[in-house]
Amino acid sequence: MTINRRTALAGLAAGLSLLSLPLAARAEGTLEEVKKRGALRVGVTQAPPWYSKDPKTGAWSSGVGVEMGKAMAAALGVKFEPVEVTWGNAIAALQGNKIDIMFMLDATSERKQAVDFPESPLLYYSLAVLARDDLAVKTWEDLNKAGVRIACPQASTMDRWLTAHTPKADIQRFPGNAEAIAAFQSGRVDAVCLFHPPLLAARQRLGKGKIVVPTPAESQPSSAALRKGDREFQAWVDKMLATYYRDGQTQKWYEAALTDFGLDPKLVPPVMKEMLN
Repeated sequence: MTINRRTALAGLAAGLSLLSLPLAARAEGTLEEVKKRGALRVGVTQAPPWYSKDPKTGAWSSGVGVEMGKAMAAALGVKFEPVEVTWGNAIAALQGNKIDIMFMLDATSERKQAVDFPESPLLYYSLAVLARDDLAVKTWEDLNKAGVRIACPQASTMDRWLTAHTPKADIQRFPGNAEAIAAFQSGRVDAVCLFHPPLLAARQRLGKGKIVVPTPAESQPSSAALRKGDREFQAWVDKMLATYYRDGQTQKWYEAALTDFGLDPKLVPPVMKEMLN
């Protein structure tokens, strides 16, 4: 078959035009892909109470992210497919279409350049302290006393908050979370201040201290990361997160995960900020 020069150039231009379209304009949306595949691929990483793998069976058996992923898969009538990633490569896994969603990633301005996030929060972290069992703590003012020694990571959100709200305390600054927790473990400080998730593992490991969210509570939301540009999937995830949070289901999953992790939910701060005050 003979193809003249004009026809060939027109075909080439059309092909180049197609290649220049954004992926979202050329490919099916995530919802359609998930339904055709028959599985929702959820990024998971060993991090109780968010994700937990049974060491005996290798199954991802509990955690807020696991239960939320299973619920979303069920709502779509598909299987829950956990895909093991790390916190460091989860965004690359989304961009490379290896996973469809990653729960418990905060919507930072840097991450928003690479992936999308729903408007509704998944849950809230709170600034908390792991304090000596005999230290009376209900408010930040209770800690704002000469002689009260508080550890925190240097130049962190916790450092700035303590400097502003507990200036009378002996604020001891350390390079990172591990060093601040070690200072509490050794008795060099009376309390360590962090966002409460890392304090959960510390409390379980140390077997001492109490986790308190002093009032007024200082909280920030966590979220779920999605591939960029898929507005339909973003809106659907937003609706599901809002429903789980509003109905108290997120808090129930959290409490169940804490129990599996060996912690009494009554002794741990909630992840609904409305329950903090």
